[in-house]
Amino acid sequence: MKNLVFLIIGIFFGIVMFKSEAASWFRIYEMFQFKSFHMYGIIGSALMLGIIVVQIIKRRELKHMGGGTIEFVPKEKSFARYMFGGIIFGLGWALAGACPGPMFTLLGAGFFPILIVIGGAVAGTWVYGLLKNKLPH
Repeated sequence: MKNLVFLIIGIFFGIVMFKSEAASWFRIYEMFQFKSFHMYGIIGSALMLGIIVVQIIKRRELKHMGGGTIEFVPKEKSFARYMFGGIIFGLGWALAGACPGPMFTLLGAGFFPILIVIGGAVAGTWVYGLLKNKLPH
């Protein structure tokens, strides 16, 4: 039952991503050329919603579906971690024209060449898992 809820939420998220044109390569291209506010508005509104939801969870001490408490563990602050990770993520996003959410949205919309990008993302994640202990964090 729990997995069905996650599937329904994922389908809804994909529909919203597609209808808002967040999965559009042309919208992403415009964003990286600073020609349109559209994607920055979507990202900014998602960021604000995330901040609000996290604050609600913290202040009301909400529980997750299993009944346990939701804990927010602070990450170690490091310039290198965010700089290099952001550059790699941004280059992949610019080259592929999609970040992880829209990749699966595009697949669901029938754009099957995105499978190459998904394969590259999975391979990159696997390589990171191999090299994680040797990288600066």
